[in-house]
Amino acid sequence: MSSGHDRSFFLDDEAMNVELNVLRDQLDAVDQQLVALLARRLALVADVGDVKSRHGLPIYAPDREAAMLAKRREEATASGVPADLIEDVLRRVMRESYSSENDSGFKCVNPALRSIVVIGGAGQLGRLFVHMFRLSGYRVDVLERGDWAQADEMLADAGMVVVAVPIDTTCEVIDKLAMLPADCVLVDLTSVKSQPLAHMLAVHQGPVLGLHPMFGPDVSSLAKQVVVYCSGRDEAAYQWLLDQMRIWGVRLHSVTAEEHDEAMSLIQALRHFTSFVYGVHLSEEQADLKRLLALSSPIYRLELAMVGRLFAQDPALYADIILSSPRNVQMIRRYHQRMGEAINMLEAADRDGFIQTFHRAAEFFGDYAGQFLRESKMLLAQAHDSRHHESL
Repeated sequence: MSSGHDRSFFLDDEAMNVELNVLRDQLDAVDQQLVALLARRLALVADVGDVKSRHGLPIYAPDREAAMLAKRREEATASGVPADLIEDVLRRVMRESYSSENDSGFKCVNPALRSIVVIGGAGQLGRLFVHMFRLSGYRVDVLERGDWAQADEMLADAGMVVVAVPIDTTCEVIDKLAMLPADCVLVDLTSVKSQPLAHMLAVHQGPVLGLHPMFGPDVSSLAKQVVVYCSGRDEAAYQWLLDQMRIWGVRLHSVTAEEHDEAMSLIQALRHFTSFVYGVHLSEEQADLKRLLALSSPIYRLELAMVGRLFAQDPALYADIILSSPRNVQMIRRYHQRMGEAINMLEAADRDGFIQTFHRAAEFFGDYAGQFLRESKMLLAQAHDSRHHESL
């Protein structure tokens, strides 16, 4: 009796595997068609890149992208395919497409410009801008710490000088640039703006511009990346540079140096500091990171990734960002005070107080709260998709 039952079970199992294998073969065939279609699309993207490069069109066209996504969502819904799925796929494909378009180079907005000298051009961020300028057809020279004996010669005929050195040496380097040609554009890429801009205006009487790229050097494309700029002097003389960055796909935002530094106290200094403290706390608690990852929700995994990535980078950079202004320390101290007030509520078991404080903060966020909830769902899905389940 048992032997016949076992044989029937194995026959059913074998039939199931045959059926599954047939379906899996069909899925594999469809996947191969998708690969072929993606290859064809990337080839078309390369052609688009060539056209944009010749005509000086921006790599990122927001109206075209929005219209295309809306149309594909409609078509997906009509075909019984979830609209969010096709948008997720297309956004990932477009991100790769923007990277591919870089290979075509970019139109040079100011071909008459004399050489561009990037001080610190061998550093990570400096190297990225050297690459982008060269892709756009400019002659670029790199000036490093060991090259100052030739600095006068290199800078004598510069059409633009870009200072891309660490924060703690930026103003010191700027103060050495009194010999620049009168029409040379002087630019810095530092993540603080008030002091560098003041030093540039004092040392150079020509055009001055402060830039803060809001991205790291490991980006594959500048499409949709934000660059904050603070006008210094003679905007007409560096308008070509803003136009050049727009062709790269950059989203430019103009603020005063004071407005920039005030915003960066929250965007950078406080954010980096809280990540730093949380990471130190985990290390002092000797937390089992493997177990935390295995047990984590998608939101905690994403948070842990944001904290952990900080410690894969240069500690001097983050120390300089946080310590760059007394304003940052004051902001962190106010945060510490509010943390203490929240702890007092917990120690008093003040549930009603917690809920009332929560509601006040929710009113402050207003419609942004719902927007952030929607946006975070995609990030959480990506975090969940990337996890690898391992036994503890």
